[in-house]
Amino acid sequence: MMSTATKTGVILQSRKKVDRLGRLVTLLFLFAGGVMILFPFIVMLSISFDKDAIFEFPFPFRLIPEHLSFENFRIAIINTHMPRLYVNTFMIAVGVIVISTFSALLAGYALSKLNVKGGKIILLVVLATLMIPSEATLIPLFMLFKKLQLINTYWAFYLPAIANIFGTFLAKQFMDGIPGELREAAIIDGAGEFQCFTKIYFALCMPIVATLIILTFLNVWNSFLFPLIMLNDPAKYTIQIGIALLNARTQTGQSPPGLNMAATVLSIIPVLLVYLFFQKYIIQSVAHSGIKQ
Repeated sequence: MMSTATKTGVILQSRKKVDRLGRLVTLLFLFAGGVMILFPFIVMLSISFDKDAIFEFPFPFRLIPEHLSFENFRIAIINTHMPRLYVNTFMIAVGVIVISTFSALLAGYALSKLNVKGGKIILLVVLATLMIPSEATLIPLFMLFKKLQLINTYWAFYLPAIANIFGTFLAKQFMDGIPGELREAAIIDGAGEFQCFTKIYFALCMPIVATLIILTFLNVWNSFLFPLIMLNDPAKYTIQIGIALLNARTQTGQSPPGLNMAATVLSIIPVLLVYLFFQKYIIQSVAHSGIKQ
């Protein structure tokens, strides 16, 4: 018969084998998921460097193009006026980010720390507006901004950014986890509510600020329908409209696949840079903020 020590050793070895198998299966799933996520980007990047790329069935995908060329990028930059599209979209994005983030934090602070009467009801009513599709508000906003003579101006983007419902909810939930004693101590020392917000809570909300910046930038950068309705001056078009107009400028109504992919690659570069930059701050802020209750 096996001794107790021998049985224990066999059990431990079996557990180690199961753990190794579990880690291996997990790694395989993660690898497969990573390949599935990256494959469309690899295809897009490959086609963007292939001047003679065509779409046929079955799709003749080549990981390395036979004729590696930057011609698609040159034509895309010239035909879409890419630098101007970048500037226009960045101007809208920066203004919307500043306004929406600040207003969301202010509203979240009020709902979380000021003991507003009926605050929970107000929050529920505000959150209920998220069920209204954004497309349903396009025509009313267009008619309103037309009367205010704000069509074809950046104010048509800045003013709606004040009502950042989802950002307000995120800010409120995050501030609920910050001790209220910090505000009470600051008020005892003579600080006002706005000083409490700017000097204490705003500094502690960097993870939410970084998250809101990323989400808002992605929303503005990828927006097509709203700027298409609010802007009628080609000099103020955003990057998504410029890419869509690539097809309209060709005789066949369909630009070459390589040209479309090159323009798309150029459009996602700022998104990747913004995400990679602020992702670092989110991780650092979460790791170093140890004041949660």
